[in-house]
Amino acid sequence: MTTQGAALGVANAGFAWAKVNLTLHVTGQRSDGYHLLDSLVVRAGVGDRIAVSPSDQLELFIDGPYGGAAPHDDRNLVVRAARLLDAGAGRGARLHLTKNLPAAAGIGGGSADAATALRLLSAHWGLPVPEDVARLGADVPVCLHDTPQRMEGIGERLTPAPKLPPCWLVLINPNKSAATPEVFSRLESRANAPMPKELPAFTSAPAFAAWLATQRNDLEAPAIQVVPEVAECLGSLQDALLARMSGSGATCFGLYETEALAQRAATRIAAAQPGWWVTAAPMLG
Repeated sequence: MTTQGAALGVANAGFAWAKVNLTLHVTGQRSDGYHLLDSLVVRAGVGDRIAVSPSDQLELFIDGPYGGAAPHDDRNLVVRAARLLDAGAGRGARLHLTKNLPAAAGIGGGSADAATALRLLSAHWGLPVPEDVARLGADVPVCLHDTPQRMEGIGERLTPAPKLPPCWLVLINPNKSAATPEVFSRLESRANAPMPKELPAFTSAPAFAAWLATQRNDLEAPAIQVVPEVAECLGSLQDALLARMSGSGATCFGLYETEALAQRAATRIAAAQPGWWVTAAPMLG
């Protein structure tokens, strides 16, 4: 694996949209240690960008606001995704990853990067995306889907969610990482109730938010123990229809009915907390 510091010619490119867990119920734990989840997952219209162009070898160049902390070797899920798809054949490609999302943030940045890399390289090399992408990470399968999904098991059981009303999200992260193993280690109960068997249909953003408020993110309380700023993030979203943490944190989201309301909240929070990552984005259908 080599890195490139120059501008790259682009043959094909795509966005790796942020993954947002609107709910996250921890329902059990397998004997191998993996936790069982029940989660409603959507994409937000903000993300990293990946471009693929021809090369005789596999190359990775990384830039962007959060590019400095991203590894260039096999620790990067983009590299591992390329190697999984290539299956030892030695194909080449030049990958350009622009990191716009904070790492270890509970919004699936690395998993979304891997999913987008698989899609782009599948087209570039003329290969089908393999079925065993979960070996890259539990969130990679859901990140391959373009529509909201109900994610169960350890992430392998995916069911299309009912159509959701148009909404906007404000995503905020205190620029603090929440280590997933540490968050899970502080979870008091690993056998909690799942979401209802059948998810209802929603006619409006307020109705959707009201239903979400009856659900949970079971990792929110333990994440606050690990990163206390999560509670401050949630408090800053007091004007949202719903405020909750995504994944294992530390990113939190506020649900808003319109773009104007979301942009106003994002501007307010960014001005009050210039050291935080703050953005408004549509919830993608």
